[in-house]
Amino acid sequence: MSEIKWNEFLIPYSQAVDELKIKFRNLRKEFLEKNEHSPIEFVTGRVKTVDSIKEKMRRRFIKEDLLEQDMQDIAGIRIQCQFVEDIYDVAKLLHIREDMRVIEERDYIANSKPSGYRSYHVVIEYPIQTASGQKNILAEIQIRTLAMNFWSTIEHSLNYKYQGDFPEEINERLKRAAEASFMLDEEMSKIREEIQDAQQYFTDRKRDLNNPTEHDK
Repeated sequence: MSEIKWNEFLIPYSQAVDELKIKFRNLRKEFLEKNEHSPIEFVTGRVKTVDSIKEKMRRRFIKEDLLEQDMQDIAGIRIQCQFVEDIYDVAKLLHIREDMRVIEERDYIANSKPSGYRSYHVVIEYPIQTASGQKNILAEIQIRTLAMNFWSTIEHSLNYKYQGDFPEEINERLKRAAEASFMLDEEMSKIREEIQDAQQYFTDRKRDLNNPTEHDK
């Protein structure tokens, strides 16, 4: 690993994450400014730690000279949505953007993992401008509902404790929790229009309170 200057190696990935977070947050803002439902609720991002990269290199037998092309999630973006339908809307938005290129998709919603994990993964190629010119970075975008994200966060925390080898009872409870989480998403989708109408009402009401008319004054 000494051949890789890690601080220098990770700079473009950090730049990519910072730029993508701004772009997706601005996209959410654009929907809201136009008084439209935003399929994006929250945007977060991270760059893998050096220890995490090294561990995955060992586990996946990734060679140093193939690291940039074989490890697709060094730069990671997570987009949280209110509804399952929003996830697919976000995926469509990624396809029509001209500042990135979708190169791979994995739908773990229609085809959940045995553990119960659900999410939609999109790998993009994203160009950044560096001091030495343009560099194309691979980044993974995970798109999921708030409920899916809650389950995934808990499962990830438990994974640190058990290193993936969950006791049978914990494993079964996680699976049941994943199904309950997805049932919640399905129920919310059934009353989606009612929820959006209510949210719009509160948004309009807040705007009216913040901008009173002359009569109200």
